[in-house]
Amino acid sequence: MKRTQLFLLPFLVFIMGSMACKTDSPIPADQPSMPNPVSPDLNPVTDSSSNRLRIRVGSSTFTATLLSNPTVTAFKTRLPLTLSMKELNGNEKFADLSNSLPTNATNPGTIQAGDLTLYGANTLVLFYESFRTSYSYTKLGRIDNPSGLAAALGSGNVTVSFALE
Repeated sequence: MKRTQLFLLPFLVFIMGSMACKTDSPIPADQPSMPNPVSPDLNPVTDSSSNRLRIRVGSSTFTATLLSNPTVTAFKTRLPLTLSMKELNGNEKFADLSNSLPTNATNPGTIQAGDLTLYGANTLVLFYESFRTSYSYTKLGRIDNPSGLAAALGSGNVTVSFALE
């Protein structure tokens, strides 16, 4: 009798443990899984599907429309983001990101004031003047109305905040 109990006890523990790990129902392959709920205080980005970006420079705020590409998708996971951007060439501000983003660089021929791009894999560039270029960039988006952008950014280094709307 003791041998039977000795055999049944580990067997019962195994069965009980297996049942405790079982999920109620698997998610069918054709249904997207639901994200885990996160407290709004811990995750200020509430809608990562938004393609509207708020760019704040001092007391000035600009809105931009982001493109739909893998670079933008990866960029949005880092938002909100505040960067100290450096002046370059009298036409752009740039900042190096801590990690690389996916790239698909092309030469636009002409940069437009308000273009938001990635140079290389980790340099975020915000252009405030239009000009012709021979460099290649991965385009992220564009400020909807860049009027006043050059004045807001000024001639030196500046702190710029990026957040989804």
